[in-house]
Formats: sequence, C-alpha cells, structure tokens
Amino acid sequence: MAFKIGIDVGGTFTDFLLMGPTGRTAVHKELSTPADPSIAVMAGVAALAQGQTMAFDRFVRDIEIIVHGTTVTTNAVLTGTTARTGLLTTRGFRDALQMRRGVREQMYDNRYHPPAPIVPRHLRLPATERVDAEGAIVMPLAAADVESAVDRFIAEGIEAVAICFLHAHANGSNEQAAARLVRERLPRAYVSVSSEVLPQVRFYERTSTTVLNAGVGPILSRYLRNLTQKLEQAHYRGTLLIMQSNGGVAAPASVARLAAMTLLSGPAAAPAAGLACMSAQRQTSFITVDMGGTSFDAALVRKGQPAITTSGTVNRYALALPSMEINTIGAGGGSIAWIDDGGLLHMGPQSAAADPGPACYGRGGVEPTCTDANLLLGYLAADYFAGGRIRLDAGAAERSIRERIARPLRMDVVAAAHGMFHVINVNMASAIREISVQKGYDPREFPLICAGGAGPIHGACIAAELGIARIVVPRESSIFCASGMLRTDLKHDYVRSYARALPQSHAGPENGRIRLLLRAMQAEARSALKAEGIAAERQRLHISMDLRYLGQYHEVGVHVPDKAIATLDRIDWKAIRALFHQQHDRLYGYCLREEDTPVELLNLRLSAIGVTDKPALKRQRRSSAGCAHALKGRRPAYRPDRGGFRNLPVYDGDRLGHGNRLAGPAIIESVNTTIVVPAGYLAGYDVLGNCILNARRGHRA
Repeated sequence: MAFKIGIDVGGTFTDFLLMGPTGRTAVHKELSTPADPSIAVMAGVAALAQGQTMAFDRFVRDIEIIVHGTTVTTNAVLTGTTARTGLLTTRGFRDALQMRRGVREQMYDNRYHPPAPIVPRHLRLPATERVDAEGAIVMPLAAADVESAVDRFIAEGIEAVAICFLHAHANGSNEQAAARLVRERLPRAYVSVSSEVLPQVRFYERTSTTVLNAGVGPILSRYLRNLTQKLEQAHYRGTLLIMQSNGGVAAPASVARLAAMTLLSGPAAAPAAGLACMSAQRQTSFITVDMGGTSFDAALVRKGQPAITTSGTVNRYALALPSMEINTIGAGGGSIAWIDDGGLLHMGPQSAAADPGPACYGRGGVEPTCTDANLLLGYLAADYFAGGRIRLDAGAAERSIRERIARPLRMDVVAAAHGMFHVINVNMASAIREISVQKGYDPREFPLICAGGAGPIHGACIAAELGIARIVVPRESSIFCASGMLRTDLKHDYVRSYARALPQSHAGPENGRIRLLLRAMQAEARSALKAEGIAAERQRLHISMDLRYLGQYHEVGVHVPDKAIATLDRIDWKAIRALFHQQHDRLYGYCLREEDTPVELLNLRLSAIGVTDKPALKRQRRSSAGCAHALKGRRPAYRPDRGGFRNLPVYDGDRLGHGNRLAGPAIIESVNTTIVVPAGYLAGYDVLGNCILNARRGHRA
C-alpha cells in the first residue's frame, strides 16, 4: 500500500490529509510548534499511523510521497527574525533598499512609515563596479572592496550575504566574481545573487527580492535539513516535495537555493484543490476562499489557470518572484471586533489566535471575536465545536460582546453580534472584489468555493454580497490547501529582461536575441526538470511576455499560446500584439489598438511544469435515502430575514452524501466545519461529497 500525505503548516494548526491508493482519505489536525515545526509534522505522521492501526515504522515505509507547505519563511519576515544579513551592492546605491520607490505608498496616511530594511545601513556595503543597461562592463569589480566587505561581515557575524549590482540582469559576471570571493571567505554563509534569483529590470524590486531570499535562506535550509533528518531516522524512503508561492512544488534542494519562493506559499495550493473539487462538475473557472482562524485568502481561477503576480509584497517588502495572486486579509474566526474613535464597528485584522483565543474558548480571552458572534447567533453548537473536542462557553461570548461592543454602541447584544457577522462578511466580499472586479472579471460569473474551518458559515452571505448564486463547500473543507498539495505539479519559473520595441514580424532584427534568450531558458528548465526525475513527455514549457505601450511605466503579463509560438523561428508577433491589446482593455477599460501606439517588450518569461501523477478522487455511491436519518435535532439560530431567532433543523454532515438534498434554512454540522444554509437556498451533495448551495432566483441571503 502506498500512501500520499499533504501537510500544511499554519500558525495555529498543522493540517494533514492522508490519501490511500483508492482515493480514501483521512484528516488530522495537530497544534503547530512554531519553535520547530518539524515536531508537529512528525507528531501528525505518528497520529496518522495510529489512525491506520499500523506500526509507525511500517507506516512510514509505506508512504510514497509527502508534499509539504510551510510558513517558516513567512513567519520569519513577519516577526522580524530573519537571518543576520549583509548586502553587497554597487557603490552609490546602498540606500536604494531604504529609499524604495521614493513615493508615499499610503498616500493619505500622514503617519505612514515604510518598514525598516531587513539589512541595516551599516551592513549595506559598497563595491566599485559598473555594468551599463546593455550589459557591457564599464568598470570591472574591485576585489579589494569585496574583501573589505567580507571582513566587516565576519566581524558582524553575518549568516547570509545578498549581492545585487546595478544592471546585473543584463550581465551578471561582476556579481558572480563577487560571489566567488564571498564563498571563499564565508563558506558557511548563505549567498543570494540577484542575477540568479531575479535577472530582470527594476533595481529596487530586484534588491528587495534578493535580500528577502538571503534573509530566509538559512532559516529554510535549517528547517528542511532538520525535517529530512527526522524522516530519514524514521526510515522514510519516499519523495519529499515543498510547496512554492507559484502554485507548484519542487525538491528540497531546489527550494533551499531559492528560499523566497516559499514566502507566499501558504494558500498557493488552493487553486489546485479547487480544480479537483470542481472536476465532477467539469468547471475550470471559479473563486476560492479559505477562512481559517486568523486570515481569509481569496484567489480566482479562470479556464484552469490561476492568476499570477510578479509584484507581491511580504510585510510590505517587495517580492518580484512569480506567485499566486491571492488576496489575504485579517478576517478569520479569531478576528477581534473593535470600535474606532468615530463609533464605527470594525472586525480585525487583529486576531485572538489560538492563545488565548476567542472569549468562548474559556482560555482567558476577553476580546469579542467572529467565533463568539457565530456562537451567540446560534450558528455554532457549544457542545460540538471541532466535533466536540472543544466545548464553547456561550456566557463568556455574550459578556464579551455586551461589554465591549453592545454597550458602547447602545444596542442589544444580539444586534451587536449580527453587526459583527455582517461587517466581516462585507470585508471578505471586498477582498474578493479586488481579485475579480478590479481585474476586469465579474464575480457573478464564477462559482464560489468556500473552504476553511470558518468559511462555510459565512459562504452564502459573502456570495450574496457579490451576486454569486452558487457556493461549493469541499468535502475536505477544513484542510483544503493540504488536499491541494497532493494535486500540484513541479514548477520552475525563469525570466530574462529585454527591453525593446515588439518586433513587427518574425524576420525582424531583434528576433535573434529573443530566440537566444528563450532557448537558454528552455535548456535550463529542461535540465532542472530532468534532475528532478521528470521524463521529457511529462515536461510542459509555457512562455509569457511582459508588454506595455511605449511611454508606460508598468507592464501587462501576456500568456503566449502555443499556436503563436509553434517554433521560435516563426513567432506570430501580430497575434501576441492582439492579445496584449485585449488584455489591456480588460484590465483598464481601454486599449490603443486603433491609435497604432507602439508596443514595447520588457521581460520574457518561461514556466516549466513537470506533470505529476494525481491521486484518484474517491467517488461516492448515490444515496437512495433522504436526509431524515442525518437530522440531529433543532436549535435557535438568528435569521436576518426574520429579524430574530427561529428553530432551525441541524443535520450531521458526516452522514450526508451524494444524492442528498435539503432546503434552507438549515445548519449542517461536520467534525471540522459548519455550513449555514440560509432561507432561499437548496443544498445538495455531488459525487465527490462536496456540498453545493444554489440560491433560488432573485434571492439574497
């Protein structure tokens, strides 16, 4: 028997999904151990073995693959615990990291201050060298400057060195020479070289990304080394893959070299999980949301392709590596309600987290949270939270909301709780608008996949705010990303900057250089996939280009279809130009096709995919029984459409499956999540066990 395990390490819980060869699954949650996340990982594996009634050693030997998502690097940046890092840069540019783009990023916040650079000024050291924008070496590297900088780094106890020279994207030879000198003197230091990390234009973004990579590199390397050793001691002989921000996975050695690729990897598996979830319905366009204890993550997938961005940020530091375009806000079950000086009610982004947690947890928390409101409104059962493992204190929740929200706002406690519920729903709907409406997509055209432990309580109300009529709650809702990790492919991204006017035909003079750059990336990509054991027939290479109108500052990424670039000798530039006009019009509401404005090429990109075997999905037999056998009873729950409490039927979700249908209003409780089905909605289960809510025409939750 060969098992597959997806592991998603979060700030509060570490989620596990175990999948057998037939597609049968087992779910487990383990409290995370931030000091050493591998402790929770190994404890969870042991718990899964126990659940299979197998000896630990035998179980580990039967594991074929482990796909692991980690927040180790993200937490290091968020908490300011990155490795002690030094920066070696071109003389005269040591302050670029602190000056950033030189504009106020929060235009209307007079108190706004950008975060302090990861590398303080006394550790940002100059080296005399210069390369021009075309890649010609104007001034060779002064080795003495590098030696002097290394002396300083040694004295300061530096663990990682970032090297970023001006125009190194065009010619990285000076950077490589500096890296050799640094490695000779600091053999144990993690060295991050910008021409390897991100060979593209924009000096600040390249510097910031290279510094981030250096700052988290030693931390991730230590963690992966520690985890690998523990797995080896347990006689694990299977494959270990690490989740990346771009939505793909890679071997630990590859990820350790480019550690910054894990900085936004937490929710990056959601699109893959969504595609699997929607496979029975043959839908490839959808919006996924994942509402946990602290945050809310939203992503849009169109025609099977998730949106990718190269202008991300981590704790307000620029990260220009390709990553899933996921909008994360502080909205979760632990989000704290508070009132501002003007008397307005807010939810989050502060969170009660797991310790002390919401007031109803009875662990010393006193702040009113989303979970407290849901309990008071009757959407959660005090005796069945987490399947009954955690008993909730409704009295504590009521006191917290009354004293801190209801009394200051001069309203009754139920109205205050519903106000909290409504505000957080509006916040989450706004987050979805940012990845849909603001990108030129109508959210009403997409079904909403609502996941996470807290998400299905709010799903119908979020959808109603956006006019979405169809909500899908995955069978494995509470460990959604862990399930997606088992369905991701290996992926590597490459970029080369080449700023030129877009050629008019394949015979243009610039085509030779473009072909050379593309072929170099293709060779590098195939070599990387081959080293990871991916056969040629499983390799997929996709080309995209960053284009803009002449005179514009920012560019638009355009995916180049295979038919437009069947061979590198005959690239269909006319088709690519037309795609750019179309993309620009969708994003900004206009294009300059009729004006015949010149189009400029900025970056060439290549994504290399290594197609992996996806585990079989467990299909359910259609049930001929109704829903009466799953009815647990009734309890009072707040109905906004009636302005008060009504007794609603409560169903055991673990006893419902394919073919079962019920009409709202109702509540469906499972061990790891609760689904609220408002009046005017029909809930049914598909062949994969997903719960699908459909709004009746014209109904609003």
